Amino acid sequence: MIPILRRELIEQLRTNKAVLLQILISMIFAILIIARWPTDSQSDLSGLASRQVLRLFGYGLLTVIALLVPSFPATTIIREKIKGTLALLFNSPIRPTGIYAGKFFGVFLIVLILLSTSLPAAGACFAMGGISLTGEIIPLYLILITASIQFIILGLVVSTYANSTDSALRMTYGLVLLITILVLGPYQLFQSESGTLKDISGWLRCVSPIPATMEVLGQKDIGLSGFTLSYSAINRYFILTGISCMVMVYLTLSRLNYRIFDRSRSAGVITDDRTKGAKRFRFIFYLIDPQKRSKGIGNWTNPIMIKEFRCRRFGRSHWLLRLVALCIIISILLTYSATTGSISWGVEAIGGLMVLLQVSLLVLITPSLSAGLISSEIESNGWQLLQTTPLSALKILRGKLMSVAWTLSMILCATLPGYLIILYLKPEMQPQIVNVLICLVIAAIFAILVSAFISSLFSQTAAATTTAYIVLLSLFGGTMLFWLGRGAPFGHEIVENILLFNPMAAALHASGTSGFEEYQLIPGNWYIMGLVCSALFLGLVYRTWKLSRPR
Repeated sequence: MIPILRRELIEQLRTNKAVLLQILISMIFAILIIARWPTDSQSDLSGLASRQVLRLFGYGLLTVIALLVPSFPATTIIREKIKGTLALLFNSPIRPTGIYAGKFFGVFLIVLILLSTSLPAAGACFAMGGISLTGEIIPLYLILITASIQFIILGLVVSTYANSTDSALRMTYGLVLLITILVLGPYQLFQSESGTLKDISGWLRCVSPIPATMEVLGQKDIGLSGFTLSYSAINRYFILTGISCMVMVYLTLSRLNYRIFDRSRSAGVITDDRTKGAKRFRFIFYLIDPQKRSKGIGNWTNPIMIKEFRCRRFGRSHWLLRLVALCIIISILLTYSATTGSISWGVEAIGGLMVLLQVSLLVLITPSLSAGLISSEIESNGWQLLQTTPLSALKILRGKLMSVAWTLSMILCATLPGYLIILYLKPEMQPQIVNVLICLVIAAIFAILVSAFISSLFSQTAAATTTAYIVLLSLFGGTMLFWLGRGAPFGHEIVENILLFNPMAAALHASGTSGFEEYQLIPGNWYIMGLVCSALFLGLVYRTWKLSRPR
């Protein structure tokens, strides 16, 4: 264990990324404290100001953990497998438990170092008064450490099942999104009910560290539409996290052997070689048959776009149609809830949930499709092959961008039935729905261009994918911390200026979601995002042209 621990820890701490993260985290939280530090000789005996800063501090630190921690363990085992060093470890005297412990503690110590950089800011919050160590600060750090352990173990188990570093990152961040945000949704739907569904959704809600953090910070009933909780989310979170971590540890250890290299699967039979009866059956059962021989590329079709569709697994049509069908079902269920048990919400709240669903899908899917457009070609030496073709750099770039644009456009169109139901229930919301759709289209274009531009800056797909996820999550989620801190320590003007850079906030404002209608984000957000997207596109064209030059 010790050799692996030393290698993992020293390898990460020697990177410029680790040093930069420590400096940025300490600076960000120091600025938050300075912004709210009292400037007069009077002290706040009620502790209101310190609690407001502590809440912003706690939510911000949880966001940093959710953004940064999963990227460390998600690639650690699959990277060893690809390089061939994992087989060498199996032949060494180190047992699988020692390999796992070295990997785990190597990442965990890095997380503790990052958390330690926030201790001066936490001490300043305590010095402001009105906050106790045993009541708020220590429980907050216990939850943050538990969440870090949860994300590390999750990343390690995904790393044993993934086949590439980018797929490991995609699955890990998708599961982090699931266990932090999406598990909160069922309880929002069934909190007004009574019975088994409410109990199950209440336990499911506590899988996320957010309810436990809100309870520590004195906001346990926020967002529950007037209902109060009769249980401790903190206790449930520790219980569920402990059980899930033990299960994930067992799964990871069961995979840490030579069987991890086995990928036995049937070669299958192509549909064109089957009998006529089987062909008819698959024609009826499959809208797009994944085992049918693809047709040739048309004369007027961009070959790079077809190449992207056929080479990546997630972008293929049959996977895409499954995702589209799932989006259609979820959007219809959300709008259906507005006319049944959740009618007290109003269609505006349902529209806000649909915006959050769509943006979550954009943030989850776009980096996995766009962040490897150019970096994967450079990493696999495929870019040199593309240079030997008669295709221009602009045509190559256009084909790659269109392959992602078609995928995201189908996902966005899949939620249109939900908006049609909202329009049927409340026809006067037509201008709002149009504005929401414009904001979502802008968000999709921005996400594509950001991920593609980042892809042109890196020669490794894993680094490009991680950076794209962090940038998009910081923009769409990180700027919402200023919205949470509205009134104190941030004023109305500061919050509005920050939200102007967030297309999701503009969409929530357009849908009339509570808490966003007071900010004037449209059309200012459209102008800003238009300029940013134009700059990103020009930068992407320049980088592609530069990579296409003879070397």
